[in-house]
Amino acid sequence: MYVRPSTLDDLAAVDTLLARSYPKLLKADYPPSVLVTALPLISRAQPQLLSCGTYYVAEDDAGAILGAGGWTPDREDKTLGHIRHLVTDDRAVRRGVGRALMERSFADARAAGMARMACSATWTAERFYQAVGFVTLGPMEVPLPGGVRFPAIRMIRAL
Repeated sequence: MYVRPSTLDDLAAVDTLLARSYPKLLKADYPPSVLVTALPLISRAQPQLLSCGTYYVAEDDAGAILGAGGWTPDREDKTLGHIRHLVTDDRAVRRGVGRALMERSFADARAAGMARMACSATWTAERFYQAVGFVTLGPMEVPLPGGVRFPAIRMIRAL
C-alpha cells in the first residue's frame, strides 16, 4: 500500500469511494432518517480538500484507491489540526488502510508544528479513532448544508 497526497485528478475515484462505502459502513450505527438526509451531503469528495496538500489517498499496488483522508490546520489555533473526511473502502476495512492514512497525517501535522489533532468522528469510527490514540470528549452535531445536523463524536489526540 502506498499513501500519497491527493490531487484533483483523484476527484472521481474518491467521490466513488465515498458514495459506495459510507452508506455501507454507517448503516449499522445510524437510523435511516439520519442517513437519508446526510449521505447525499457527506458522500461527495471536496475539491478544495483534495488539492490542499494534506489530504491523502491510499492505493494498492495496482493504483486502486483503498482509502482517503487527511488533515487541515485550525484557522485560529496554530497548534491544532483537524482530521478530515476519512474513508476506507468497505471491502478493505481492517487491513491497515485507515491506520496508514492516520500515520501519514500525524507525521505531516507534527512536521507542520501541530501539537494536537481533533476529529468529528462518526459513531461507527469512534473505536478506530480510539485505537489510533484519540480520546472521546463527547457527543456533537456536525452542521451540514440545508440545516442538516449530523450526529458525531468530538475526539482529540496529542501528537
